Amino acid sequence: MATETHAHDDTRSDIEETLGIVPGFLDTLPEEALDNEWPTMKRFLFGETALDPKTRELVGLAVAAAIGCEYCRHFHRGVAQLHGATEAELAELSFLASYTPRYSAMIQAQDYDLETFYGEAEQIAAHVQEGAAGDD
Repeated sequence: MATETHAHDDTRSDIEETLGIVPGFLDTLPEEALDNEWPTMKRFLFGETALDPKTRELVGLAVAAAIGCEYCRHFHRGVAQLHGATEAELAELSFLASYTPRYSAMIQAQDYDLETFYGEAEQIAAHVQEGAAGDD
């Protein structure tokens, strides 16, 4: 038990060192859950990954907008700005964030055949690729 407490104290110290505080929404998690969650959260919010930090935050903001999460929207917008997101990028993102849910709703409501959609998507990709090759 003492080892688990020590590990949890280390987790809390790392969170505080990284964020300046232990936010209440993390503090309410069970100790084991927080100890398991924090390393992954830290890596993908602050570490090096395949995506640069600004792109990660813009993706987070787009998802937050699509699911209507005010908490995530506020966080990811602010951190995207800290990583250099411009007002023009944020404006474009606000428009683009509506595309996937909007077109998903239209296609789902039509009960559009999935195999037909896959075939059409492949045709479109081939056409766009041919056009791009012709531009070279």
